[in-house]
Amino acid sequence: MCMYSAVDGVPQGWHRTHLAQFASGGAGLIVAEATAVVPEGRISPRDTGLWSDEQRDAWAGVVADVHERGGLIGIQLAHAGRKASTWWPWAEQQGSVPPGEGGWVTTAPSALAFEGLAAPDALDDAGIDAIVTAFGDAARRAVDAGFDVLEVHGAHGYLLHQFLSPLSNTRDDEYGGSLENRARLLLRAVDAVRDAAGEGLPVFVRLSATDWADGGFTPEEAARVSAWAMQHGADLVDVSSGGLVAHQRIALGPGYQVPFAEIVRDGGRIPTAAVGLITSGAQAEAVLASGAADAVFAGREWLRDPHFALRAAHELGAEVTWPPQYLRARWR
Repeated sequence: MCMYSAVDGVPQGWHRTHLAQFASGGAGLIVAEATAVVPEGRISPRDTGLWSDEQRDAWAGVVADVHERGGLIGIQLAHAGRKASTWWPWAEQQGSVPPGEGGWVTTAPSALAFEGLAAPDALDDAGIDAIVTAFGDAARRAVDAGFDVLEVHGAHGYLLHQFLSPLSNTRDDEYGGSLENRARLLLRAVDAVRDAAGEGLPVFVRLSATDWADGGFTPEEAARVSAWAMQHGADLVDVSSGGLVAHQRIALGPGYQVPFAEIVRDGGRIPTAAVGLITSGAQAEAVLASGAADAVFAGREWLRDPHFALRAAHELGAEVTWPPQYLRARWR
């Protein structure tokens, strides 16, 4: 849930208030927005980053606020690839931000544009190596800032997903063609993040299990990639879908992505998290009870209700730790 409220990649007061409120609301784990590992990896010029120590220090304040309220917080490390340098959602313009107006030339596995956006440059080997290094450097800054979980963002049509899908990756080198080749950059990023995280800090991977388009990345491929990611040090795969192409056709409905989490979980025999229009405690509990996933993540429902976890616990009669300031709402 990007806030599009950073300045030069530095989180602001909005981020501190926004994220700390979820700790007061009982969240088991808060995951901060997709945060770019390099300036040109931002979705928009207003996105957060972790390529500088100034950004690290600002994130440390956010983490401290969450910890003070008894919460845990992770961060998504990301590179938007060909979907970078776009206007934020409420800007008067839409599409790509021109270099003369604060934007930049984007990069991708192949020089294929996302529909409606400017064409990217294809990455060469040196560019790919630099991105792997940037993931490791950003992860080290995240560790120094005190984050409890690191998540490698390989979903929603961003750079690592662009390498995974044959719809956006037409390379004929070691990063294109076979699934093993297309997954190479993702796994190198996981290696870099795991190395920075050390043994004790959890590392998650976010994947889009399907492109919702013919000829794209499939749930069965996602299960194989997830198993490889676990071999490279990942602890859980956060299973989403879509975002790679504008002509996707998504079958929306409550819990519509949960079956993908189950396919990845069963096919890769790995822990997964389910997402997608999960809007009540009973619905989330049903996902876990069914064995479809090991955890549930939600985004929009938390924006509507920052105390979603406390409400769900109250409705389900679950025992959770309430802030003492809110105990009057626990019983009636």
